[in-house]
Amino acid sequence: MAQVLVLYPHPSDPAAFDRHYFDVHSKLALKIPQLQGLRVSRGPITSPQGACPYHLIAQLSFGSFDELERGLGSEESRIATEDLKNFAPDDRQVYLFDTLDLK
Repeated sequence: MAQVLVLYPHPSDPAAFDRHYFDVHSKLALKIPQLQGLRVSRGPITSPQGACPYHLIAQLSFGSFDELERGLGSEESRIATEDLKNFAPDDRQVYLFDTLDLK
């Protein structure tokens, strides 16, 4: 399974961020072809060392890296990416990777 991991830093207005993310952006992301799942963090994000600089983490799942690339190359993905400027800080982190299940 291939994954896209998006780490959104704390926005200046968390309520507005959440409203836009859940009412608009997530619905756009769910239209991306080949997307098998979209999971998001819920509640505060912490680490063993304490608080983290992130407000929300989104995990998009695809069946393979080829499917991930096709999905991210789609018009639907372009529209969802364009929407980021409407609510998300520019310093978000995005990681693409394939996974190997060990169990």
